[in-house]
Amino acid sequence: MPITTSSRALVDEAMAQVRTYTVSQVIPRLGDAKTQLVDIRDVRELADGTVLGAFHAPRGMLEFWVDPDSPYYKPILGDENKEYILFCGAGWRSALTAKTLQDMGMTNVAHIDGGFAEWTRQGGPTETLEAQKARRLAKN
Repeated sequence: MPITTSSRALVDEAMAQVRTYTVSQVIPRLGDAKTQLVDIRDVRELADGTVLGAFHAPRGMLEFWVDPDSPYYKPILGDENKEYILFCGAGWRSALTAKTLQDMGMTNVAHIDGGFAEWTRQGGPTETLEAQKARRLAKN
């Protein structure tokens, strides 16, 4: 059966419906208690690190992790006073995911145009997974 809607069309539709930030708009918000960056990339994509302070929530689990009625719910993703800014490798999956979360009722979600590739291209701060784990352990 042939597909009737291309992946590009889905991404374009999502981009028209979700809040999109540039890297330069997000960098000043790092460390802001009202902002949570969410890395939705596959675990295999994290070898080069992630955005400083980002929480990793794989794309395949995010809908379950944000749903308080799901047995997989993660409270870090349920704070109505925070804006959740998603990113993936290039900004396509994060646009689709932001739209899905909006469809679920979330109004406090956005994504980064160009994803992690654009983040690193513009010199956005990153950290290794080891550094991220150490930072989180030090907080607890």
